[in-house]
Amino acid sequence: MLALIQTIVMALDLYWWVIIASAIFSWLYAFNVVNSRNQFVGSIGNMLYRLTEPALRPIRRFIPDLGGIDISPIILLLILFFLRQFLLTTVAPLVL
Repeated sequence: MLALIQTIVMALDLYWWVIIASAIFSWLYAFNVVNSRNQFVGSIGNMLYRLTEPALRPIRRFIPDLGGIDISPIILLLILFFLRQFLLTTVAPLVL
């Protein structure tokens, strides 16, 4: 059971970095730092969008429109942090 908890924590950590990479990529794309016509750049952006959008879409439905600022990745990172800490501090000691 402990191996399952550690695997879930590792998956949460990996998804944490995917969300950060997606946010950074969206900034680079918005400010024309990366070439949007490059096929490799487009495939990376598409991959990051497909990985993060299913988790970000429900959050975006509930938060109010803040103009050009999207705080849904920050909220998702806080949720992932809570889940990780809950698993490590509450569930893992029960398993041991």
